[in-house]
Amino acid sequence: MLNVSQRRACRVLGQPLSTQRHVRKEPEDEEKLVERIIELAFQYGRYGYRRITALLRSEGWRVNHKRVERIWRQEGLKVPKKQPKKGRLWLADGSCIRLRPERKDHVWSYDFAMIRTTDGKPIRILVIIDEYTRECLSLLVARRLRSQDVLDQLYELFILRGIPDHIRSDNGPEFTAKVVREWLAKIGVSTLFIEPGSPWENGYVESFIGKLRDELLNGEIFDTLLEAKVVIENWRREYNQFRPHSSLGYKPPAPEAYEHGNLTLNVYQ
Repeated sequence: MLNVSQRRACRVLGQPLSTQRHVRKEPEDEEKLVERIIELAFQYGRYGYRRITALLRSEGWRVNHKRVERIWRQEGLKVPKKQPKKGRLWLADGSCIRLRPERKDHVWSYDFAMIRTTDGKPIRILVIIDEYTRECLSLLVARRLRSQDVLDQLYELFILRGIPDHIRSDNGPEFTAKVVREWLAKIGVSTLFIEPGSPWENGYVESFIGKLRDELLNGEIFDTLLEAKVVIENWRREYNQFRPHSSLGYKPPAPEAYEHGNLTLNVYQ
């Protein structure tokens, strides 16, 4: 320690004396805000501070992302690692992926995910999303899913929501089956099939399945098929009606499904 006064040291360094004597005033709501951020971080373990900021604002907190980030780091909370970047989504060779979604129900896409119950038996999940709104229209959970199951689920969605212009999928047998293609053609839905071995061409639904696994499936143990159905459907509702989506300006895909503080019966299954 140098035996000099604070005033002299500041003069020598060219440092304003006011900065050394400034006492930070902690906002009155700081303690409650820290508590709430920790609660949300615990509840949504894969959300970063920006998405937590969006949740806080939806609850009525008047905060910006810089303040939340400061508390986030101060409390030692970890930001989820970014997913590795994939190849180009839009191709230049005239393939079907060049059709960008332009409005709600313009392009739907669907694919399968698979998990297992604790007894080792497989469970398949039919994922159907609207590429424009990012809304998850269906998460059909069953031990086995065939082309007829795909048709039945699409039929229900068409009645409840309307018929899309296009449906994008991979070349799996459930999607390319003759009965599926003929039925979709009869009602005027154009089928878009991606190139074999090119999952990035179905980027919207692949991205959604990645979030489904990261935020739910990788952290859950399912003992029964019924348990999986209930938990996965609850997550779908939360994803559509509550979870902030970064590509939508941190708004949920279907916030209008809220009614008087409770979730409405906006279910397509």
